[in-house]
Amino acid sequence: MIQNDMELQAAQEYVLRFERILAAAWTTYSPEAYEAMASSYLAEIERVNAEILAYLKHAPSKEAV
Repeated sequence: MIQNDMELQAAQEYVLRFERILAAAWTTYSPEAYEAMASSYLAEIERVNAEILAYLKHAPSKEAV
């Protein structure tokens, strides 16, 4: 679970790294191979994006501002 803005930034960079891996694989793998390798990356992207959205859903406390 993301606790602060530094962790938010790290999570966003983590997702971006996985998206870049998938984008590169999209052009180099056969469709069958891509689907086989992409599923675990996509699941991880979905998991981390859910954490990002959960963090962004709540307004920051007055101390954080």
